[in-house]
Amino acid sequence: MGADGQRSWREAIGVYTQAPVVTMLFLGFSAGLPFLLVFSTLTAWLRDVGVDVAAIGFFSWIGITYSVKFVWAPVVDRLPLPLLTSVLGQRRGWMLLGQAAIASGLVALAFLDPTRALTPVAGFALLVAFGSATQDIAIDAFRIESADDDIQASMAATYIVGYRGGILAAGAGALYIADYVSWTAAYLAMAALMAVGTLTVLLRPEPQRKVSRDTHEREERVERYLLASAHLPDWWQRLGAWFVSAVVCPFVDFFARNGRSAAMLLALVAVYKIADLAMAAMANPLYIDLGFALSEIASVTKVFGVIMTIVGGIAGGALVARYGILRVLVAGAVLTSVTNLLFAALAHAGHSLPMLVLTISGDNLTNGIASAVFIAFLSSLTSRAYTATQYALFSSLMTLPGKFLGGFSGLVVDGYGYATFFVLAAVLGIPAIVLAVWAARTRAGVVPAVATAAG
Repeated sequence: MGADGQRSWREAIGVYTQAPVVTMLFLGFSAGLPFLLVFSTLTAWLRDVGVDVAAIGFFSWIGITYSVKFVWAPVVDRLPLPLLTSVLGQRRGWMLLGQAAIASGLVALAFLDPTRALTPVAGFALLVAFGSATQDIAIDAFRIESADDDIQASMAATYIVGYRGGILAAGAGALYIADYVSWTAAYLAMAALMAVGTLTVLLRPEPQRKVSRDTHEREERVERYLLASAHLPDWWQRLGAWFVSAVVCPFVDFFARNGRSAAMLLALVAVYKIADLAMAAMANPLYIDLGFALSEIASVTKVFGVIMTIVGGIAGGALVARYGILRVLVAGAVLTSVTNLLFAALAHAGHSLPMLVLTISGDNLTNGIASAVFIAFLSSLTSRAYTATQYALFSSLMTLPGKFLGGFSGLVVDGYGYATFFVLAAVLGIPAIVLAVWAARTRAGVVPAVATAAG
């Protein structure tokens, strides 16, 4: 480490050789694999065997499972599992349970005929989604508790690489197997690939949870306050006490730790990705309306774009390891806003393949950097006492405003055109920049700027 307390570039890049960082590559694969198997790959299968399009549309509701995972995150955070928790620990036990649900659901789907048993197909797809969302909750908690804040961005970067690998296997991989063999073979192969995550869970140690004395005392005070006047049966009071400690205390803890800054921090969480999420729905329509062929869109956005996202994620992890979370957080907010202007320039340029490549390069590189640093920032906000619950809430808050505004994106494009829309999307990023600068100035002593020891 240099005299100024910063890692050298060699040390910053070297964090990718640390065991916790490498571990996230395999857990990311395990998290990404089931996602498409209950979405686009599943709908391709249903249509391929002749299921009605109207019926297929209802399968999109399965995705709600991922959006409401914060509802059962307190259970994953605090409830011990029989045998699994005692043998593997809280995080690994719940990860293994989620993986078992995913694998068993995929095996069941493999032997079903959607034309004769569409309802069971929906039921087992829901089981896969529920297991996947549960695994996500446990993986996020495992990641945060496995290492210090200064390498969380690097862990996020390897997670992104692994996740993209899982998406590739469940998308292109499953379709190739289905085309050359059968859909049964495709889903059985995907179930077998869940062994990557299972072996990782079995080989890696359970992270240590550090719960401060202040946290214990706060839980006791809140429980006494809420339950002091309750004249209820003992079992009901015990259930109430568990609910307070698992659900109420995570909120109390966040506001107690951050005081007057809590509302500003939540606002930053809500708006940091808003410029990116609000414009996402209009990207593909822009490409098509400009006359790009589907093959051009696929090659540039799906292949080259994924590569640039991975490069951006790795770069983001290295930048955070060298310069710290807060400075890169500000840079990510600025870049996210500015790259929307590339889409406005593309709209003016028309059918220009070089401009499309430039736009996708800037956007996906920025997305990788911003995602890696923002995951690290959210991890730094999360108390180790309520890791799963608080992070699930943060990740939900992160996506909701942008997705909500994205619903109106078509109306703006219809009324004012693509160029104006993407300029407005860039303007939406200004609050995120302002709040990121505020966080960088006020939380310099709270969020570690650099590592305290070389990787």
